[in-house]
This record gives sequence, C-alpha cells and structure tokens, in this order.
Amino acid sequence: MDTQTLSPQAQASNSSAEPMMEMNMTPMIDVMLVLIIMFITTLPIAQNAVNLAMPGDGCKGDCPKPEVVRIDVDFDGTVMWNGQVLERTQLEAKLDGIKSLAKQPEVQLYPHRLTSYKNVAAVLAAAQSRGVTSLGIIGNEQYL
Repeated sequence: MDTQTLSPQAQASNSSAEPMMEMNMTPMIDVMLVLIIMFITTLPIAQNAVNLAMPGDGCKGDCPKPEVVRIDVDFDGTVMWNGQVLERTQLEAKLDGIKSLAKQPEVQLYPHRLTSYKNVAAVLAAAQSRGVTSLGIIGNEQYL
C-alpha cells in the first residue's frame, strides 16, 4: 500500500507507530539540576580570613614591658635619643649597641611635622644598616 493513497488520518496513525529515535532530555536535565543543587549546598563556607603570625613572646598575664628607645627628629634635622641631642656618628654608635643586645628594645621614631624627608630617611637607613629589627614611626596622624 502506497502512502500517497492513504487518507491523512491513516498517515498520522501510521507515522506515530514508528519508534521515536530522539532521546528525551527532560529527565536527564532534571537529574543534573538536582545534583548541582546538592553539590552547592554541601560546599564548605568560604572563610575570608587572613591568618597572620603576630610577633610576641607568648607570655600570658603580667608581661614585662619592653624597653623603648625614643628617637626624635626635629624640624631642623636635629636627632635626639631619649631627649639627648646626638650627632650622626653618635646615633650610629648607639644603634650598633642595640644590635649587639640579646633582646633589642623597641625603637620609636618621632619625626617633627616640619622636618624634611631626607632627615627621617637618614635615621631609618642608619637603623636598617645597623640591624635594628624593631622600629616604628610614631605620630603619622599629624600628617593627615
């Protein structure tokens, strides 16, 4: 029997009787979406923390205060060590003395607001070249 001689209803019933060659994707997509949701919910929560190793000797309770050396740089470049005026060579000798100590004191640098950068940089360079490890610049808020 030829398909051209059949009525349209017979042709429709004849074509639906053939097996479908395409795969039904809907169940597979549903399963994949469920798996994605399960993986997302079981992921660990991301921690936005940075772990830092802070300096400290690990003492608890009453800790002895560290020795503090105050270096002032005046507006005209004068350098003072705990209030005593020093020349450049004397400053370098005192910084050499700090290097040789078992536990170095904290060196706090107090630059005057009107001093030039080269005066402060000279003190910083002298401390660095002498091996001073604990040095901080105090009073930065005056420059805001």
